[in-house]
Amino acid sequence: MDKEKEATRLAKRMAVLGMCSRREADELITKGWVKVNGVVVKEKGSRVSDSDIITLSPEARQVQSERVTILLNKPVGYVSAQPEKGYKAAIDLITPENRWAEDKSPVRFNKFHRFGMAPAGRLDIDSVGLLVLTQDGRIAKQLIGENSGIEKEYLVRVTGTLVPNGLKLLNHGLSLDGEKLLPAKVSWQNEQQLRFILRQGKKRQIRRMCALVGLHVTGLKRIRMGKVRLGNLPPGKWRYLAAHEQF
Repeated sequence: MDKEKEATRLAKRMAVLGMCSRREADELITKGWVKVNGVVVKEKGSRVSDSDIITLSPEARQVQSERVTILLNKPVGYVSAQPEKGYKAAIDLITPENRWAEDKSPVRFNKFHRFGMAPAGRLDIDSVGLLVLTQDGRIAKQLIGENSGIEKEYLVRVTGTLVPNGLKLLNHGLSLDGEKLLPAKVSWQNEQQLRFILRQGKKRQIRRMCALVGLHVTGLKRIRMGKVRLGNLPPGKWRYLAAHEQF
């Protein structure tokens, strides 16, 4: 195989290395803030090999350091991303008034913190709990990228009668959309509530999994993403991801 066929698009390689998202990479490249083997590259379609050394300029690192990530305790009735007519978006809750009084972050709220912010892992309109909103493509890739292995933990209130062997099936053995689901960790918290720990996020996955084993979900709350927990953050309130916190 020749070197041309082995080469990868620069933006894709930067994303694989965790430097940024592909979209952000294209922006940094066109600004002349990316070097390959010490040489500035400005063409978005440029290709590199795995052995090439990619570095970011101080300007790029400064821009990345100014991007913020927000943790919101999403209430029922808000959609994670762009809402359809008649629905409210979670981003509408990111106001100075809704900032948690106990947020210890030194970051001062700026209206620009809402620009370019997107959810990294959705929550249905009728689900509540930890929603991560970020301007940082590196965090988005870490949480919802194709190869993300970050755990997401949920408390799920259910009704109905579990089919024989149902708990075992919830842990491993179910399929959705013609695809076998990855192993999960599912256990009873009490007679009405299950704890789910997943490493993937298909649309309405938990609700659909429960339906396959005879259960109906009446309440769903996400309490953890990776190492970051919802904690005591009140419903409808938000805080900044602290500098020491990592997913």
